[in-house]
Amino acid sequence: MRKEDKGVYLVNGNRIVSSEEKHLLTGIGFTEAELKTAKEGTMAWSILKAHNTSSDMENLRLKFDALVSHDMTYMGVLQTAIACGVEEFPIPFVLTNCHNSLCTLGGTLNEDDHLFGMGAVKKYGGIMVPAHQAVLHQYIREQLAGGGKMILGADSHTRYGALGTMAVGEGAGELVKQLLCRTYDLARPPVVLVYMKGTPAAGVGPQDVALDIIRNVFSDGFVKNRIMEFAGPGIAGLSMDFRNGIDVMTTESSCVSTIWQTDSTVKDWLSVHKRENEYREIRPSRLAYYDYLLEVDLGEVKPMIALPFHPSNAYTIEEVNENPEDILRLTEENCNAQMKEFGLKMDLRSKIEHGGLRVDQGVIAGCAGGMFENISKAADILKGSSIGNDIFQLNVYPASQPVFQEVVEKGIASGLLEAGANLRSAFCGPCFGAGDVPFNGGFSIRHTTRNFSNREGSRPKSGQLASVALMDALSIAATAANKGFLTPATQWEGSFTKHQYHFNPKLYENRVLNCFGKPDKSVELVKGPNIKDIPVIPGLKEDLLLKVSAVLTDPVTTTDELIPGGESSSYRSNLLKLAEYALSAREPQYVGRCKEIQKWESTLMAGDNPFETEEELKTAAVYLKSRGLSLQTDKTCVGSVLYANKPGDGSAREYAATCQRVIGGWANICREYATKRYRSNLINWGILPFTFQGEPCFKTGSLLWVPGIRRVLESGGSEAEAFVIPESREEKPEKITLSLGTLGETERRILLEGCLINYYKCGGR
Repeated sequence: MRKEDKGVYLVNGNRIVSSEEKHLLTGIGFTEAELKTAKEGTMAWSILKAHNTSSDMENLRLKFDALVSHDMTYMGVLQTAIACGVEEFPIPFVLTNCHNSLCTLGGTLNEDDHLFGMGAVKKYGGIMVPAHQAVLHQYIREQLAGGGKMILGADSHTRYGALGTMAVGEGAGELVKQLLCRTYDLARPPVVLVYMKGTPAAGVGPQDVALDIIRNVFSDGFVKNRIMEFAGPGIAGLSMDFRNGIDVMTTESSCVSTIWQTDSTVKDWLSVHKRENEYREIRPSRLAYYDYLLEVDLGEVKPMIALPFHPSNAYTIEEVNENPEDILRLTEENCNAQMKEFGLKMDLRSKIEHGGLRVDQGVIAGCAGGMFENISKAADILKGSSIGNDIFQLNVYPASQPVFQEVVEKGIASGLLEAGANLRSAFCGPCFGAGDVPFNGGFSIRHTTRNFSNREGSRPKSGQLASVALMDALSIAATAANKGFLTPATQWEGSFTKHQYHFNPKLYENRVLNCFGKPDKSVELVKGPNIKDIPVIPGLKEDLLLKVSAVLTDPVTTTDELIPGGESSSYRSNLLKLAEYALSAREPQYVGRCKEIQKWESTLMAGDNPFETEEELKTAAVYLKSRGLSLQTDKTCVGSVLYANKPGDGSAREYAATCQRVIGGWANICREYATKRYRSNLINWGILPFTFQGEPCFKTGSLLWVPGIRRVLESGGSEAEAFVIPESREEKPEKITLSLGTLGETERRILLEGCLINYYKCGGR
């Protein structure tokens, strides 16, 4: 896979010319003026320009065509939007119930939230997709995505680029801004040309291509916060499901969005779904300039497996089968480093039997795996076989009811069931730990989107440890046919059935509640006993005293570590209860520490002075005064701060930030943020997004004094002086510089007011 970190030109969609050879372009008829404007020739430029409300294409202020959120995130969107004064949804806002569909924890909690969501759809004019009808991204593909559109979703895998739609996954706050007719603001991202050529080998599926891309670009951040633009002759040979399967996984590369060239395959797919009017031919202009190049030869891709705990930890299945001992030992060492706080150790090498790797479970599900073609091809491989009657099991979840119906109508379901597979309704649970939790020590292979630690549903704090490897549905089926022994689908010698797919719109017409454009303000929202109002968030004062609540030194800290999914997700409408799970899969003492620190801020908010009653604060104030750094209690906020090297990889769930905030978190410090969306979530909840270069000179329990932080924000500054108070009061405080990075004016006001809700209550626009 070729990577070029210098600019390239794409000529007529099929010739790449490096920026160093641009003189060749004038030789074939391009003018200097065309070379200067070639950046405007990308597909991304034209779509961004059509949605940019400002005249400045370098600093975008975007408005989207539609919004989507699921039942692990839409309560945050709704509660925040209502608190901010929303009156009517101005664009289609789809709420799906595909994450907490099983309602396995907390009694009525999940259905109470679903009922609240339905009331909001009626009251404000939204669209609700009931449980088991579709996973959110498949529904949007089938019903809303189309050429030239932009869609914003409260889920990190919001990706519809293969259908000609630029989509972005963000936290709830950014959706709230759209509901209030505000904009999504960002500097125009660089564009990476993903030039695809060649044809995949038989037995190679979309997940194989996706994992091969991810392992080549994630570790060095090659596409981080950039747009991946897919073009080239290789695309023409890919089916729509194949393209969608690659596209949805681009989230794991850390890119901000994607767009693909469209063709007759896209047009035909939209026609099948009764939406041929949504097709637009989208291609790069005759001359297009890209900031970077990633060249993918599809013919070189082999069946892949991404071992725990990240999609980028990928190998060819052939490599693992040839050298399982060494590869699994390395994986165990890396995973055990993450589990050291719990005293747990992974044992994958015990799965080696007779020289082969035997897995315990297979799952094909969700927005990545549950598409019709994946399932039908898996059924072809399993035809006439048996998964066996031992430990190994195989569970298959079609991504929507229309896909499920076709799986039944085409006889595919019978083949799967006869082979021993279980067929289930549309559900995202296997992707984040709300379904198909393996046994302790179990090892599952899944065509889903993620394999982070405990995302399969195990609870490390309870002494449990299971793990997931990501694979394509085809190789999962080949492995299942081989009784659970790891097998690449390229070893299967059969041929795939070519099915004529039929989409039945009645399945949605008869169940989906569509109130867009028809709000009924008389509807009363029904609040179950778990649905609690968002706690009062204080505004930022002149100065800030922080106590370090955790120092995480892992290379990357995922959103799932910051706030685990699974069991915690039922409490998404009760932020104080949800916060009890913060960092529980990584730093079990974190919540208790934060609550002790928060007591100081609560005392201040009540009008009392903890600097007179709490010995730690009293001595800190005396020490600062002795060093000429006077602390005025009436102008000081007190709270906790989390340090991590690179936090926020993975999910867009804003709760990773929300949970820190409601238990007194005032700041994050890191070397860099893994994603823009996590940093945006921090800002929208009033958490200062500091960065600091070099090794941290503080530890858990250290106190940091940040004087004049409000003045820094008000003056448009980007750096703040901070002082680390030493344990020995005889020593001098260590002065450090904390950077806030680039902040827009609205972002500064949100931080000053304490959170997005406060900003709008104070008349923010």
